[in-house]
Amino acid sequence: MEIDLYRDVMDRIRAKNHDLIINLTTGPGGRFVPSEQDPKIAGPGTTLMPPEKRVEHVELLRPDICTLDLNTMNSGGEVVINTPRNVRKMADRMRAVRVLPEIELFDSGDCHLARDMFADGSLEGPGLFSLVLGVKYGFNPSPETMMYARGLLPPGAIWSGFGIGRAEFPMVAQAWLLGGHVRVGMEDNLFMSKGVLAKSNAELVAHAVTILHMMGADIASAKEARAMLKLA
Repeated sequence: MEIDLYRDVMDRIRAKNHDLIINLTTGPGGRFVPSEQDPKIAGPGTTLMPPEKRVEHVELLRPDICTLDLNTMNSGGEVVINTPRNVRKMADRMRAVRVLPEIELFDSGDCHLARDMFADGSLEGPGLFSLVLGVKYGFNPSPETMMYARGLLPPGAIWSGFGIGRAEFPMVAQAWLLGGHVRVGMEDNLFMSKGVLAKSNAELVAHAVTILHMMGADIASAKEARAMLKLA
């Protein structure tokens, strides 16, 4: 969460390619680990911080996109907390600096919260969404689940779907078949196949491109993606 590290990464990317779309996370700062002695007290590993702090780097650096996680859920042996009040505060600050939120949905309740936020004006449509499948205790990574989750999105939404771990590449194909965009990367999965570590993030992307080309899909350039998302 050090702003200088975010700035350094952004500067290096912009120096190489000014067209690439930069998406910064606002996910850190939502984890709660109850103390064993008193569950009301935060124990070691807790990262909870005010919503204003979680978007500070976005306000200062102005990326093209930033994530907005709507999940409150068990995550391993811990809990992730994103209350409706706090995510609305974060969304307000993103809109004030004209950074497009990439709304991440981990289960069906997140989809319903998103629709409420569009209804009350906390978010502006049609919206950019990511369906996160395969996190334990969240959406199951299956064709049926992705189809169900897609049906909960607001009309006209732009969306991608992706899988965690071994579900990464099957969900590449599934998202495209259902009319969505795709995502891969080392945040989600480290392996090309069982027991074979990816050499780089780029290798994961290249493999996803191969899958999509085999199904007849076209790959958007950065400029084309900017036009789709109406980014400056």
